Amino acid sequence: MAKISIFGVLSNIQMLIKTACGGTKVGVDQYGNVYYTGKPRGGTTHERRWVMYAKDAEASLVPAEWHGWLHRQTDVIPETQSKHRKPWQKPHQPNLTATDKAYFPPGDPRKGGHRDRATGDYVAWQPPQ
Repeated sequence: MAKISIFGVLSNIQMLIKTACGGTKVGVDQYGNVYYTGKPRGGTTHERRWVMYAKDAEASLVPAEWHGWLHRQTDVIPETQSKHRKPWQKPHQPNLTATDKAYFPPGDPRKGGHRDRATGDYVAWQPPQ
């Protein structure tokens, strides 16, 4: 069972209140994450932007288009079917590190493989005398 921090619970409650009182919904991505804007903080002029995650609060679950919007790389709100997506591009995939779908290169002991022996084709650089 995961430990739940009192600070994490308070942070979630604070985000829910902020979203309910001052957030304007601007869109939803394919994972169900909802994106909001709000009034600027004191001393700044740009609107605040944030995401309410559908399931786990995992930043790698934010698709590239929405990541760019959140970080003000663009002011264009992403569409569900982006015209900038090419047919050869793979769909967004969250970070799979530490999951059973994590990538391990050939020869990795976690895959049960053995690394090839060194071939001797490497020659170390030596500075000129």
